[in-house]
Amino acid sequence: MNSDNDPNHSPLRDVAQSPEATARYLADVQRVLLDIGKNLETLALEIRVHCRDTHVEGDRFYDAWLRAQPVERAFKGVLKNVEAVTKGLEKGAYKRRAHDEVVANTARKRKEKELEKQRKNNPQQLQAAPNPPQQGAQSQDLGYGGPTSIYDLGNRESA
Repeated sequence: MNSDNDPNHSPLRDVAQSPEATARYLADVQRVLLDIGKNLETLALEIRVHCRDTHVEGDRFYDAWLRAQPVERAFKGVLKNVEAVTKGLEKGAYKRRAHDEVVANTARKRKEKELEKQRKNNPQQLQAAPNPPQQGAQSQDLGYGGPTSIYDLGNRESA
């Protein structure tokens, strides 16, 4: 399919079809987000210093700190969300690869299930036990493979 002539072609469609391409793309996005996160951390520290140092005439020593708290909480929430997004990108790449592995193994598992079902429905006939040796043709060394009943003792005595 020629993507130059297709008006509905999306460059991310090709990325979505390959787990390796998806992982590379998500890793690139994650690097950008981590860089943005570092910049936001620096910005949050600078805002904290500025807001806590902004005093108005008549303030008590903690009034500037109280005014700065909502701003600091907002930036803390943003940083937390950026971290959650980067973790989500890692998880998404892992799930994408796992999906392809499941799809690749599905046909094999279905065949195994079908064979097991056939074995269960059509058990093989049990083979008849081999004929016991004739009494006159018994071997002299019976040991553990000897008679299984007191009636099969032959010339041996029972306990």
